[in-house]
Amino acid sequence: MVYILTRGAFAKCILLYSLCLISGFRGLAALSDPLPPQRIAVVGGGIGGTAAAYYLRQQFGKHVQIDIFERDQVGGRLATTTIQGHEYEIGGSVIHPRNLHMKDFARQLGLQERDNVVGLVGIYDGEAFTFEESSSFLTNIFKLYWRYGFSFIHLKMWLEDVLDKFMRIYRYQAHDHAFSTVENLLHALGGEQFTSMAQKSVAEVLLKAGYSQKFIDEMVTPVMRVNYGQNQDIGAFVGAVSLAGAQSDLWAVKGGNRLVCKGLIYAANSQLTEGRVTSIEHQNRPSRAGGTISMYKLNYEKPESSYGLYDIIVIAAPLHKNMANISFLNFSSPIGDFSGKYHQTVTTLVHGLLNISFFGYKNPNEFTLTEILTTDSTKNFINSICALSPVSASGDFKVNLNEPTVWKIFSPEQLTEQQLNLLFVSYSSKFERTWLAYPHYVPKELFPPIILHDNMYYLNSIEWAASAMEMSAIAARNIALLARHRWYQKADQIDQENLYEKLKGEL
Repeated sequence: MVYILTRGAFAKCILLYSLCLISGFRGLAALSDPLPPQRIAVVGGGIGGTAAAYYLRQQFGKHVQIDIFERDQVGGRLATTTIQGHEYEIGGSVIHPRNLHMKDFARQLGLQERDNVVGLVGIYDGEAFTFEESSSFLTNIFKLYWRYGFSFIHLKMWLEDVLDKFMRIYRYQAHDHAFSTVENLLHALGGEQFTSMAQKSVAEVLLKAGYSQKFIDEMVTPVMRVNYGQNQDIGAFVGAVSLAGAQSDLWAVKGGNRLVCKGLIYAANSQLTEGRVTSIEHQNRPSRAGGTISMYKLNYEKPESSYGLYDIIVIAAPLHKNMANISFLNFSSPIGDFSGKYHQTVTTLVHGLLNISFFGYKNPNEFTLTEILTTDSTKNFINSICALSPVSASGDFKVNLNEPTVWKIFSPEQLTEQQLNLLFVSYSSKFERTWLAYPHYVPKELFPPIILHDNMYYLNSIEWAASAMEMSAIAARNIALLARHRWYQKADQIDQENLYEKLKGEL
């Protein structure tokens, strides 16, 4: 039997054949694309590690297995302790209102924001107060102007400029752009200004800008001491982050900031393994398409020894000497043991009655300060002391300075009994925690690498620019984007030049 096609039927056949060819070509192209990763490991269950798991889930989809390894408690440096039946923050305590990732986490996880309890601040030089905040705004303006001129206004303007440029990271990440080094990230945000700020001390930058040494000693240095336990020799970029953390409208998560980490583990649909990672070994394994692919054997103790094989690993724990203590095996170049050290800070919480006479006061009714920062004087054995509110407190919580309350003290060394007796008339309970909480900051040109190997990344490299909850969240999203682009070979989304101008042109 012979079939005769009409012109219309023939045209339909040609169209159908063309569609089949196109589908075939698409199928071949899809076969050439890398298969998605099957297993991802995140080492560290602090805010950086849990945020990384959350963003990796967004980038690689619902089928990839994501495992988080934490040798201590989830939250890392976000931690609380209980005193007199109430919980108090002992680690990262406050969040800036322009920290958009932390705000988004709280919203997505259904967590309540808790306003930071506002009190009056004093600056103590070891003998007397160089500045005492008043409840009157105009009085404070007059005091600051009388002692420092317009320096405090200029500083606020400088910080606003730095923050405006820092905020560019959210637009970059919303457009899926990533950076392969901390240096490239800083340059994309603030150009030569941010690069220079990383290489110079905050004192050097401010002195060059016309600020007096007196202002730096009495107003800037105390903020460096309370936030990082260090002085005006700290890098200018981390110094700006520190000063931003001393501004108003700060907030925290009701119930404790560590709740964010717990919520992110759940939101990422990730598996938490409570164990210590001992080593990571690089292995070449046969691929489905022929040849070999890089994989990583992660060995851990829980407490029995075990291991897992992973396509991608994100390390969200410090790799510097005597920190994570992870061995790296079978890598062509050595990994870890970066230069620099972490800075010791001791956190002491005391429930007691403050000895105001130690700070030069005789009448309790005249003492109104709830936070005391100190200058870099040998006479000061503490960096700061601050009255705390419980993590569950409401916004209208008030500290009664005439009754025993909980005070949080930062110091470079453990406080002796004699020093505690100088600070307090009496106290009923004490909690102490020694932290290697952040790097010892010095101006530097090079930061630890973000890319440690083909598909192994180091999240904590960013804290050598500045350590903060939001910095860890930014690093987490950057690594998730970077890992995805490198896995699927999308180099055009990594380290783009003039990114700010390009995105501004798209608006």
